[in-house]
Amino acid sequence: MTLGDFEDPVSLQALELPAPRLDAPPSLAEICFDDVHTRASHALGKSYVDVVRGFRGRFEDAPDLVARPREEADVERLLEWCSNEGVAAIPFGGGTSVVGGVTPDVGPHYNGVVSIDLGGLDRVLEVDAVSRAARIQAGASGPGLEAQLGEHGLTLRHFPQSFELSTLGGWIATRAAGHFATLWTHIEDFVESVRAVTPIGLWESRRLPGSGAGVSPDRMLAGSEGTLGVITQAWVRVQPRPVHRSSESVRFTSFLAGAECVRAISQAGLHPSNCRLLDAGEARLTMAGDGSHALLVLGFESSDHPVQAPMTRALELCAEHGGAVSERSARSGDPVSSWREAFLGAPYLRDLLVAMGVLSETFETAITWERLPSFHDRVKAAAEQAAREVCGEGSRVFCRFTHIYPDGPAPYFTVLAPARRGEEIEQWWAIKRAVSDAILAEGGTITHHHAVGRDHRRWYDLQRPEPFAAAQRGAKAAVDPAGIMNPGVLIDPLR
Repeated sequence: MTLGDFEDPVSLQALELPAPRLDAPPSLAEICFDDVHTRASHALGKSYVDVVRGFRGRFEDAPDLVARPREEADVERLLEWCSNEGVAAIPFGGGTSVVGGVTPDVGPHYNGVVSIDLGGLDRVLEVDAVSRAARIQAGASGPGLEAQLGEHGLTLRHFPQSFELSTLGGWIATRAAGHFATLWTHIEDFVESVRAVTPIGLWESRRLPGSGAGVSPDRMLAGSEGTLGVITQAWVRVQPRPVHRSSESVRFTSFLAGAECVRAISQAGLHPSNCRLLDAGEARLTMAGDGSHALLVLGFESSDHPVQAPMTRALELCAEHGGAVSERSARSGDPVSSWREAFLGAPYLRDLLVAMGVLSETFETAITWERLPSFHDRVKAAAEQAAREVCGEGSRVFCRFTHIYPDGPAPYFTVLAPARRGEEIEQWWAIKRAVSDAILAEGGTITHHHAVGRDHRRWYDLQRPEPFAAAQRGAKAAVDPAGIMNPGVLIDPLR
């Protein structure tokens, strides 16, 4: 096959999974399932490697059982059984992990694996209109919780790219980033309190607007990726839906010239809701530009007051840094709308890209402003070199900012390259290693918002301080003494 030829995926009817190694006890039989479709749909996340494996019908690590709890008490009984029987337990929200966070690859030390699907816990339980907060079950998907909050004229206003399928519990467990490019960037910025079931009991924090009482129990669960327990509900801050909006796109002669302008905007305290800088290649890829200029997608919104004043000031800063507002026309369309449509549609193209023989991967990180120029150049060069070496000519690397802070941006690199049928995973790993090594060598983080999972684990171990790693292991041993919670992610059980 040549690039662009379509390959058909393995059909569901042709799947053959290893037989389940265990049966659910009678007390849990009503909520546990072992049919092929259910097990296969919980065997993989949504990373490039997961998509390739699913496309080829490779489900070697399918869970033995999928549990669908109907209430919190079901989760308690599940974890008690898993602890007693040496069965690994993997919390499962929308299954949208792009870093191997829900893959049941747990090694030989367990007697089986249960994937705990929280989809049945999907309700908004309580709304506090005075403090503007809501208590929501962890299995509520983005559209589901927004529809329920909408009945009260409210919104969480957290829109990750996986919004349609991902869940509140998954957002908290992975410290997901959402719609806002500044100020409220991660889900923990909206969290008042979290409730989770651990193998030794309930973990629930007091609901407060803020507290200085020691290490935050909420922050300890945020980013825990299912290794300490199963998040079942949370109180989150909500807000009225925005009614004032303004958006513009601004062209710059180069990506780094645009970056200087973005720095000025972030340090001016304007807090745009959207401030995405695309390099020329990404602008062209998303049909937001013609490939000759970097493009800044800029937006402001509010539920309370007009936003033209901050937009006007931001555009003044753009002009001071050589930016030119893009013109809208019937022929070229609206660059902001073009970019938004491409951004929202990107996750749904991965199956098509695999079918076409295209390797696609993204690397997201964060770095301080003074190191950005060398960081951008060296990481992009590492990606380009690795892609050429393993995929040949035709490889492309793009970069954009997803979020910005007064002290630095979150660069997001995209790699598109020709794939060799049957060798995609080896090609992917070669590029993954080269770029991840470069990110850490240049002082960046291995992830800004995709989480660690299994794919980033080796670089996460290098990034975190060893005393902190020891503290994590001690905490896991205390709340998960049998080491059943999502083995292989973040923390190795003490054995």
